[in-house]
Amino acid sequence: MSKAFDGKSVVVTGVASGLGRALAREFAAEGANVLGCDVNDPAGEETMAGIGAYIHTDVSKESEVEFLIDEAVRRFGRLDVLVNNAAIQVEQELAETSEEQLDRVLAVNLKGPFFGCKHAIRVMRPAGGGAIVNVASVVALAGDPMLAAYGAAKGGVLALTKSAAVKYGRDKIRCNAVCPGDIQTPLVEAYFAAAEDPVALRAQAEAEYPLGRIGQPREVARAVLFLASDDASFVTGEALVVDGGVLAEIY
Repeated sequence: MSKAFDGKSVVVTGVASGLGRALAREFAAEGANVLGCDVNDPAGEETMAGIGAYIHTDVSKESEVEFLIDEAVRRFGRLDVLVNNAAIQVEQELAETSEEQLDRVLAVNLKGPFFGCKHAIRVMRPAGGGAIVNVASVVALAGDPMLAAYGAAKGGVLALTKSAAVKYGRDKIRCNAVCPGDIQTPLVEAYFAAAEDPVALRAQAEAEYPLGRIGQPREVARAVLFLASDDASFVTGEALVVDGGVLAEIY
């Protein structure tokens, strides 16, 4: 029985844990040739063991992203899908965020997807197209008091997504984003842990969701696979919110 991504070449950034790990596994399960990257090499290699290939990549450095994309083409012959997932966060209010913290968050969370899109487009255009999915966040659409830098970067990711979509659609390159709510990942756990009472904050967060819980990485990964698949062939420039309904509720 054929699978959705049989023989397709897929690059996923930030595969060491959380959503990136789920993405790599789901694409591989659907038949894709997956090249994963991270800066946490032991964890990244563990994710990709038996399901694909791994390469060390700091997405904040253009030369390393360029090499990553070229390596996918060298290994698999072309690049069909790129998922810009790698991200970091700083749990800090705006007025207390240092320039160094801001620069680092923007470098990974905004420059990383920018470089990824740039070099994916470079190889997708002559090959006849492809799909890019950028992982944004609900904090690109609604403010979080302790994630000012993270939210600013993710807002930029949405603008980048739309710009790429309108410019390169006629080259048969689709570019979309997902905006997850809280999901069970190390980034979200770090956010809870930064609170005076992590248990209480987690309970409060879960209570705010109409579904009564936070999400699981696979639930977001499946949304990404949809956007990257032929089932979404007429979808581009969109931000798919995967948030358990939290943005839909009026408080």
